[in-house]
Amino acid sequence: MDRLDNTVRPYAWGSPTAIPHLLGVEPTGEPQAEMWMGAHPGAPSRTARGTLVEVIDADPKGELGERTVTKFGPRLPFLLKILAAGAPLSLQVHPDLEQAREGFEDEERRGIPVDAPHRNYKDANHKPELICALTEFDGLCGFRDPLRAAGLLDGLGVDSLKPYVDLLHAHPESAALREVLTAILTADPQEMTHTVAEATAACTRLGGDYAPYADLAHHYPGDPGVIAAMLLNHVRLQPGEALFLGAGIPHAYLNGLGVEIMANSDNVLRCGLTPKHVDVPELLRIVRFEAGDPGVLRPEAAPDGEEVYETPIDEFRLSRYVLSEGGTAHDLTLDTPQILLCTAGAVRAGEHELLPGRSVFVPAGERAEVSGAGTVFRATVIA
Repeated sequence: MDRLDNTVRPYAWGSPTAIPHLLGVEPTGEPQAEMWMGAHPGAPSRTARGTLVEVIDADPKGELGERTVTKFGPRLPFLLKILAAGAPLSLQVHPDLEQAREGFEDEERRGIPVDAPHRNYKDANHKPELICALTEFDGLCGFRDPLRAAGLLDGLGVDSLKPYVDLLHAHPESAALREVLTAILTADPQEMTHTVAEATAACTRLGGDYAPYADLAHHYPGDPGVIAAMLLNHVRLQPGEALFLGAGIPHAYLNGLGVEIMANSDNVLRCGLTPKHVDVPELLRIVRFEAGDPGVLRPEAAPDGEEVYETPIDEFRLSRYVLSEGGTAHDLTLDTPQILLCTAGAVRAGEHELLPGRSVFVPAGERAEVSGAGTVFRATVIA
C-alpha cells in the first residue's frame, strides 16, 4: 500500500480556499481547482517507489491484477480527483468510446498537433464521470424539458430570444433542442453579445430561478453559453449526493467541493462559458438531444457498511465507508487496484493514518483494512 503525494492543479475557476481547508493548510491566495489521484501522465501521483505511472509500468499485472490488465490494458483505467469550483467551469460534453476513437484517428490523420488549441481529441478513450458532493454543490446537467426551457427564456422579456422560444415549442423535442442550440452557437457574435447583456440584466433583476444565470454572465459576459445554459437542468446536490455524466450529456459544474472520478481521458468538447475553442459541427455530432431528469444518485447500501454509487460503466466504481470510533475494521481487499481517500475525520488504512485529503494506492490483491472515525472513499474498477 503506497501513500500518495498528489498534484493540485491551479485552474482559474478553482476555489482559493476549499482544498486548503480540506487539507488543513494555509491558502496560497491562488486558485486550487483539482487534486489528481492516479496515473494520468499529465500529473501522476507520487509514491516512495516513484510516480504511479512508473510503478504500474514496472509490473502492470502485479499492481493492477490480471483481470484489470486483460480488460483495460496495462494502465489504471480511472482518475480520481478532489474538485473545488469557485467559479463556473465551461459548458461541455464528452464523446462515447466509438466517437472518441473516430475523432482521435481523424485528427491524427490530419496531422493536428495533440496540444493544438483547436484539437478536440487528446486520446482515443471516452470520459464518463461521476461527481459526489462534499459540500452543497451546484451544477448544470442534461437538457430540461423544452417547454420549461421556453418558459424560462420567455420570462426574461427579451425580444431577441423570442425565436428560440418559438422553436422550443416545435416537435419532436430532440429536433427543437438541436435547432435552438445550433442557433445560439452560430448567431452573429455582436447580436449575441447584445442579447446576453439584455438577458443578464433581466436575470439580475428577477433573481430566484434566474440567479445562477446572472452569476454565469458575471463570469462570462457576452458568452452565448449563458443562453445555452438555460436549456439545461440546474441541480443543487447536498453532501453525499452525486451525478453521473455519461456520453453526450451537456453539463457544467458551477460551485462547490466534491470527489470526482472518471475514465482516464482528456476528451472535452465545449459548448460555451469559455474563451477556448468551440467546434460547433463536432459538438453537434456528439451531443445527445434528449430531455430528462438529471438523475441525482444517492449511495446504495452494500455488505460490510459499504455505500456504493451505482453507474453503468466498468472503468470505475466509487463507494464510501462512514466509520465510527470503536467500530470493527473493514477488510477492503480486492483483486483489482484501489485508491482510498479520506475526506473527513481520521482513518487508518493498513499502516497509514489518513487525514482529510490524504490517500493511498492499494495494488490488486494486497490486504487493505480500514478503521477509525471518519469517511473514506474507495475507487476501483469492475473487471
